[in-house]
Amino acid sequence: MEENSSLKTKEIMIFSLAALGQGMIYATMSSYISDFYLNVLGLGPVFVMLLMLLSRVWDAINDPMMGIIVDKFNFKQGKYKPYILFMTLPVVLLTILLFVGPGFTRIGSSEYNQTLTYTYIAIVYVVWGMVYTIADVPFWSLPNVITPDEKQRGKLISISRLLNGIGSAIPMAIVIILGYFDIPYETRYLIMVISSAGIGGILFISSYYGTKERVRVLDIQKSKTNEIKEIFKSKNMILVILMGILSCGRYMIQAGAIHVSRYVFYIEGLDIYKSQSTVQLIISAVAAAGMFVAMILTPILIKKYSYRKLTMFFCVLGGVASSLAFFVSIYTGYNIYYIAPLLFLGSLPLGVLNVVGYAMIGDCLDEIEVKTKLRMAGLGSACQSFVNKIGNAFSTVMIIAIYLIVGLNIGDIQTTTVVNPVELSFDTRNLMLLLVTMIPGVSMLICLIPILFYDLIGKKKERIVYQLNELRKK
Repeated sequence: MEENSSLKTKEIMIFSLAALGQGMIYATMSSYISDFYLNVLGLGPVFVMLLMLLSRVWDAINDPMMGIIVDKFNFKQGKYKPYILFMTLPVVLLTILLFVGPGFTRIGSSEYNQTLTYTYIAIVYVVWGMVYTIADVPFWSLPNVITPDEKQRGKLISISRLLNGIGSAIPMAIVIILGYFDIPYETRYLIMVISSAGIGGILFISSYYGTKERVRVLDIQKSKTNEIKEIFKSKNMILVILMGILSCGRYMIQAGAIHVSRYVFYIEGLDIYKSQSTVQLIISAVAAAGMFVAMILTPILIKKYSYRKLTMFFCVLGGVASSLAFFVSIYTGYNIYYIAPLLFLGSLPLGVLNVVGYAMIGDCLDEIEVKTKLRMAGLGSACQSFVNKIGNAFSTVMIIAIYLIVGLNIGDIQTTTVVNPVELSFDTRNLMLLLVTMIPGVSMLICLIPILFYDLIGKKKERIVYQLNELRKK
């Protein structure tokens, strides 16, 4: 059953601004937590790497479990919105606690205690991930109940993912601006996390007050259906999840920018410091431009092309461009200007997959609902949340692994240490170059394997949409 399915422009704006706020909160953690852990708190790199990996193992259990809980219950205020109301404040406070440690976490302090520090960091990081999931899964499940119309839902997801991407750039902008002032790194992060988490939280919670759940979903607790089993029985859902996991290397273009600017590229005529800053700015700018251009174009292109065609085209384009950048860079003597256009093309899949990935999961949920008469939006959103966390962990682990392989001082990761790349060996420069070229390139190409078998397109998709509309009329 559903009420008036008309989606108001005001609701699209409010939900999209909430997505922007969520992007600010998540990027605060994903972009800077490894730098804070390694260089402000001085944690061991192996500990940080293990923390990321083991947390993802727990997420493989926690995220689906949260999805099942969300799907099982309805509340008077709605099925998904209450979680947003009650979990926004805990998410904001825990995000701040990620960057604010008690006295015993400060190296050089008389109170410093390594055991307590590692314990505190592990607990806060894991709890943050769990609480964030409790808010994230219901939020991205909302489009499924805000409107039953597939086209309206696609529009809502496209615009909200675009603003989510813009929101993820705001913490970075704050840190860059603060870098022009003589402010200690710890203070910069404190200002960044309080402003980003605070404003992001206000925008995020607005979705509770400014959206309406129109599609009434049957409580799964009244059914004997096994959600996990149904997800694994859905070939298309498994293929979409595999696509997301295999393509997680695409995040490396942004994550690896600071490292290749330090150890690979050098701009003649500039001093070492200006060269590093300029290279980092060029890579970050072209990557952001590629992602945003694709996110703007995707809502237009999906009117004419299927999600599968768009994904395949842009992943081939991005994968080939990123891989080619590796060889062009070596051939031109590590000239950043020659590969900048290739990195732009290599960043296009970031924007496309950010939009299409959520939309494809929505289509898979439609297919499952036709078969089971149950809407498993929470579990579907949990799967996407898990894939996003895998991407963040993959970036951190790959960076630390490359440092260990080339024998660079692991303690110099993301510090202000500046060396002349020209003085490094070709092997060192080439291995570091992999971070923004071959690793994301190969990742985007191998993610094509599962998408080749995705068949929720054309007449089959039209049939499912028709059957679902008929089912909901009853």
